[in-house]
Amino acid sequence: MKNVFKQVLTAAAVAGWCVMASAYGADELASREELFEGPEYAKAFNNPKDHPDRPNVLLIGDSISNAYTVDVRKLLHGKADVFRIPSNGKNTAFGLKNLDKWLAMKPGKWDVIHFNWGLWDLCYRNPESKTQGYRDKVNGTITATPAEYRANMEQLVVRMKKTGATLIWCTTTPVPEHEAGRKLGDDLIYNQIAEKIMKENGVLINDLHAHALLKYSEIQRQKGDVHYSPQGSAYLAEKVASEIISALSK
Repeated sequence: MKNVFKQVLTAAAVAGWCVMASAYGADELASREELFEGPEYAKAFNNPKDHPDRPNVLLIGDSISNAYTVDVRKLLHGKADVFRIPSNGKNTAFGLKNLDKWLAMKPGKWDVIHFNWGLWDLCYRNPESKTQGYRDKVNGTITATPAEYRANMEQLVVRMKKTGATLIWCTTTPVPEHEAGRKLGDDLIYNQIAEKIMKENGVLINDLHAHALLKYSEIQRQKGDVHYSPQGSAYLAEKVASEIISALSK
C-alpha cells in the first residue's frame, strides 16, 4: 500500500467520498463535466494515466463490471487510479487463461484488485440457440459446473494473492426470472461456493448481490435481463467505490 496515501486517507476523506457520492448526479455538481476530463471517463476500457502518488485499483469482471467502471472512476476521482482488464472477464476458465497477462498490465503494481466471475460460469449455452449468446437453460450445457467453478476460483485466488494486493471478491449479481440461459437460484449456489473460498483465504467480500436486491425492480434494465440501467450501474458503483475506499484505508 502506498504510504503517502494511507497517511492522508482519514475518516474525513471517507466522509468526503460520501458527500461526493450523494452529490453525483445532483444539480450541485454542475461542473462535474470539467472534473471528469479524459478518455477514462468516457469509456470503461480507456484506462487512466498512472499517477505515482495514487493507489492503483484493478477491476476484473464481466459486462456488469464494465458498466459500472466509469462511475467508479468518477467516485474515486483524485483518490485512486482505477484500471480494468481490456475485455469482458467472461468465465473462470477464461480468467485462468488471461489472468497473468491482466496482472502484468501497466502499471503492473496493484494495491486493490476487485474481481468477480459467476454469471458466465452458471450460464447454459446451446450452439443451436437463436437467443443472444446462444443461451438455452432447457437444452444447453452449463459453462462451468459448481465443481469446476470451485476449482477454477481456487486457482485464481492463489494467483492474485501473489500480487500482494488487497483482494475484494464481488458477489455475483442476481439471476432474474425469465432469464434465457440462467436458472433461478444458481447465483446463490455459486456465491456460496466462492464465499467459502474467500473466507478461507482472507479475501474481502463486497456483497453486490444483496446491494442490487435492495432496489432490483428499479435498476434492472428490463425483465429477464441480468444487466442494469445506467442509473442501476451508477447505484452498483457506489457500493464498489465504498468497498475500495474502505480497503485502501486499512
